[in-house]
Amino acid sequence: MTDTSLASGVRPVSPRTREAQRVADDGTRYRDLNGNGRLDPYEDPRLDVDTRVDDLLARLSLEEKVGLLFHTVIEAGADGSVLEHPGAISKSPTTEVVTRKHLSHFNVHALDDARMAARWHNTLQAIAETTPHGIPVTISTDPRHAFIENAGVSFAAKAFSQWPEPLGLAALGDADLVRRFADVVRQEYTAVGIRAALHPTLDLATEPRWARQAGTFGQDPGLVTRLGVAYLEGLQGDSLGANSVACTTKHFPGGGPQKDGEDAHFPYGREQVYPGGRFADHLAPFPAAIAAGTAGIMPYYGMPVGLEVDGRPVDEVGFGYNRQVVTDLLRGELGYDGVVLTDWELVNDNHVGDQVLPARAWGVEHLDPHGRMELILHAGADQFGGEECVEILLDLVAAGRVSEARVDESARRLLAAKFRLGLFDDPYVDEDAAAVTVGRADFRDEGYRTQARSVTVLADDGRLPLARGLKVYAERVSAEAVARLGEQVDRPEDADVALVRLGAPFEPRSDLFLESWFHQGSLDFPPGLVSRLARVAAACPLVVDVVLDRPAVVTPLLDVASVLVGSYGTCDDALVDALTGTVAPEGRLPFDLPRSMDQVRAHGEDVPGYDDPLFPFGHGLTAPA
Repeated sequence: MTDTSLASGVRPVSPRTREAQRVADDGTRYRDLNGNGRLDPYEDPRLDVDTRVDDLLARLSLEEKVGLLFHTVIEAGADGSVLEHPGAISKSPTTEVVTRKHLSHFNVHALDDARMAARWHNTLQAIAETTPHGIPVTISTDPRHAFIENAGVSFAAKAFSQWPEPLGLAALGDADLVRRFADVVRQEYTAVGIRAALHPTLDLATEPRWARQAGTFGQDPGLVTRLGVAYLEGLQGDSLGANSVACTTKHFPGGGPQKDGEDAHFPYGREQVYPGGRFADHLAPFPAAIAAGTAGIMPYYGMPVGLEVDGRPVDEVGFGYNRQVVTDLLRGELGYDGVVLTDWELVNDNHVGDQVLPARAWGVEHLDPHGRMELILHAGADQFGGEECVEILLDLVAAGRVSEARVDESARRLLAAKFRLGLFDDPYVDEDAAAVTVGRADFRDEGYRTQARSVTVLADDGRLPLARGLKVYAERVSAEAVARLGEQVDRPEDADVALVRLGAPFEPRSDLFLESWFHQGSLDFPPGLVSRLARVAAACPLVVDVVLDRPAVVTPLLDVASVLVGSYGTCDDALVDALTGTVAPEGRLPFDLPRSMDQVRAHGEDVPGYDDPLFPFGHGLTAPA
């Protein structure tokens, strides 16, 4: 199949778009988006972006401009229809939020089928075409090419090609591979109309209890920077164009050093701390991302505590509200002039089912929604993530608390991105091409091989690579994968080898929405589990894989396992290929593995690595083929 590369010109005109096409007297094709029968400057594909933005911005009503400043969740119908009622998480019927509230930026959730996803996207764009100036919709997504299913963070691949989590890419440390991965993501995203990525995540994995490490490139600032830039190059290209996916790099100025490893999605995890004085390490990847042209940047929820920058105390309010961070540091010192999108639900409490979740207004809980929105704009952000409360911003403008010029400032940045992506000239996609491109066989093969390669051999008594034709006792491994290794037996006593997969330990929590999806708390395996594995190991050699969505205290496993490996998003078949040497496991740890929870508790949340880890960053034994 021929790929439309980033270097190509304007994308081919789709059949649906031809219905809205007009031809000017000089033969220029354009979309008459406001229906006035003539070619206006903002509709003219020959003009530069600034000229088109200036023309359109002058035409828009205040309501249309305000709608641009909101970026909320949208859900698609399984049959490719739009949802004309509130969804499981989305708040409003689709037509209402597009035509009445004038929103045109949406974060899409479940997309199970490529053809239906493309159909839904085209239907949504057709609705947007009916608005007064036909502003096209920009669809964004959290990562959806790996394994973790968490509505607040990422989605499992399903129809898309499946690769390791970013930690697994970091375990291979290959910038060219990351660039290739991101290019595959770009091709699959654009095929279904996704033109904005709420990633990469350039936070440092310095606090081993933190729940979001799987989406990072590990603990080392240099590695994170190098792979982050490659990721941006693969998705965006040298500059935003008609075949790019616009990236929102997060979480400025570096999430991750959360007090006691608790996540800032939740009130008990709001504090971000720097006991080791390593703020500069966490900031380090972002100047490189800015130089690489990231289209957007997202500040984290975290509220800095006891932080000083350039000798000045930083206000103890969430980063999205923090003018010292967004305007003075990001826009001033670092010179960033792209879109700043807040993380989700900083303004209003969130109603999900029968739960009411407090707004993540850390440090400004005392402010009402109007006050929070005013402060976010004062801080320097352009868009409110997870919100659609346009009436609050209209109130603020009417009351003189926010000027229309301030709205224009952000609207200008947001419109410019849409023009650079070519959405005003052709936002539609081809359903047949989507069905062929998404999950293409070569993409899946590359993802599968990368899953196997990323496996990290932590300890091996010489048994790797495993022979085939063994009698295998297995736990948490599919029967199909075991059959590729040998004959499955029900008892360790009857086996030549035992193969057990374990998730990294965590403390289950489920009181608040999203909590059950976030793996937080202790990294210790339960003593009973270790004792049971010891009984297995007494009967036959034991091979253990620990799925490292975050570090684990694997110290007790060394006493019972003949082979210990770590993985970061690897299917059972790919694990077997790694263990047998069919695909050599090449992974190196992207973070230190601590010796004990005592070591973790004594460790500064912002400090990369330990003085004496059990296994250090970069450790890995490549098994001979």
